[in-house]
Amino acid sequence: MFSSFVVLLLVLTVLIAANLVYVFVSRNQPGKDYSTIGTRMKSWWGMFFIFALATLFSKNVSLVSLMILCFFALQEYFSMIRGTRKADRRLFLWAYLAIPVQFYWIYIGWYGMFIVFIPLYVFLVLPIPRLLGKGTFGFLRSVSSTQWGLMLMVFGLSHLAYFQFATPEYGGGLVLYLVVLTQVNDVIHTVISLYVGRKKVVPTANAYLTWEGFVGALLVTTGASLALAPYLTPFGTTSAIWFGVLLSFAGFFGSLTVSVLKRDLLIGDEDKAATLKKSYLSQIDSLTYTAPVFFHAVRYFFEFM
Repeated sequence: MFSSFVVLLLVLTVLIAANLVYVFVSRNQPGKDYSTIGTRMKSWWGMFFIFALATLFSKNVSLVSLMILCFFALQEYFSMIRGTRKADRRLFLWAYLAIPVQFYWIYIGWYGMFIVFIPLYVFLVLPIPRLLGKGTFGFLRSVSSTQWGLMLMVFGLSHLAYFQFATPEYGGGLVLYLVVLTQVNDVIHTVISLYVGRKKVVPTANAYLTWEGFVGALLVTTGASLALAPYLTPFGTTSAIWFGVLLSFAGFFGSLTVSVLKRDLLIGDEDKAATLKKSYLSQIDSLTYTAPVFFHAVRYFFEFM
């Protein structure tokens, strides 16, 4: 707990310093567009508050705060789906009801049900409300897009809550370690891509991600992993390097996948796309990948999980 508290204080200090630098630079260089960095700043403050609750307090407080995060993330995802009908809204309601059930499995520590509830049982049951809606038009798109949202925004993010139930001794530190490294990877990749990067990775999917940003983020994230691991985790040097590389790759593919998903859903709706870019919840895309990947890698290689 003490180590987590110290790291949170350091993160808070860095956030305050970064915010002051952003305000100073944006005011002294009004001709340049720093809106992307400003949006990131807002998202970092929001996530800092949520994950401070999830790390410093009891695992039940962590459970509730992360359940609320999943709810708003799923709500934002559904807001991107165009042309929803009454049958689709009924489907969304059932999807929201899956959130407390998923977190109940975490609360009682039933790992087997936690890991199959959304990928298997919700997948099989989810079409039923849509069928009862007496509508066949758009059935596949409606059901599949809803399942995608549940997998990313609920199943993926819910792994963050399971850490403290799977390993009370290290859970809080592992969550903080995961979140800090994921955000460091996102920040470095974004900054280098915006101001130094030249070679786009997939310009049709994300106009900002570059290979220079990827390499820079990989090196910095691995270095940050080495620095944080002794204070937040039981990992040795080799494991810290391996997890730094793993989280950098997972964060990159998570950000890229969700970018493609959003672009597909928001084709022809530029106003909504611009609005969602300003939402801090739209910045958790990398965590939808890094959380489950990190959780299962730790569970596989270490007995304390």
